[in-house]
Amino acid sequence: MNIYFMRHGRTNYNDLGLCNDDPSRDVHLTVIGMAQARSAALALRDVAFERIIVSPLPRTYQTAKIISCYHSVPIEVHPDLADIRSGFDSMPVSDYFAAISHDPLRMRVNGGESLLDHKQRVLRFIDWLKEQKDKILLVIAHEETMRVFVAYFEGGIEDDQLRDIHVGNCVYKHYAMNLA
Repeated sequence: MNIYFMRHGRTNYNDLGLCNDDPSRDVHLTVIGMAQARSAALALRDVAFERIIVSPLPRTYQTAKIISCYHSVPIEVHPDLADIRSGFDSMPVSDYFAAISHDPLRMRVNGGESLLDHKQRVLRFIDWLKEQKDKILLVIAHEETMRVFVAYFEGGIEDDQLRDIHVGNCVYKHYAMNLA
């Protein structure tokens, strides 16, 4: 199976430096985010995707709709792709990082999940992927989720190095996954 993993386009909350894990909030692609998605769509126009899988957060679906202008494939939502539930929805990312600074891997704040909790959820999604019959998929998610994908597929990355992985908006990675 060939899987393309992509981070969503730039959003209004990226510009404001705010956390978001609530799909009901008005977090949407900016003009720059839409341009990033159009550029990625053009770069991926010849890839024969069979399906696009997105998180429950609207910014991933918005990105997928732009990408899908070259593809007539279903866009499906998978709950395990949601961004990390930080406990800081609509609050500054810097406040979240300060709150977890003494144990960034295990700290849960305001009813949120830890980085390791999030990682386990994303690994569950990867296990689900292994059961799928598609040959070529596009998965659109979030930077925190992309970090787990990169660590899983590229290997050699310890949990305490996850935060060192940076994936820009609409940057995608292509991996082959061998199915048993």
